[in-house]
Amino acid sequence: QVQLVESGGGLVQPGGSLRLSCVYSGSAFSIYTMGWYRQVPGKKRELVATISSGGGANYAESLNGRFTISRDNAKNTVSLQMNSLKPEDTAVYYCNARRIATLTDFWGQGTQVTVSS
Repeated sequence: QVQLVESGGGLVQPGGSLRLSCVYSGSAFSIYTMGWYRQVPGKKRELVATISSGGGANYAESLNGRFTISRDNAKNTVSLQMNSLKPEDTAVYYCNARRIATLTDFWGQGTQVTVSS
């Protein structure tokens, strides 16, 4: 069974930075595409970034290069470095593990990111 635990959320001022981390528990981490999604109340969960088993990254166009996703297959972790944060980045951020071959998704419990002065 796969479990995902996020950490690193919190309150930050506009223009600041945060680093989110997600620890994966289970087998075969390296075969999963890992990702970060976010959701605000009343809206659909949206893609932030994904990173494939081979390290290829994909980002939401609206981010304009402010965020960087990375993974460490030896430590079973995926991280999201968020720079130049804006109030509109405020959301609950969720870690996702997707097995492409079976379209199986696992989700973490989410971590709150609030960008406010």
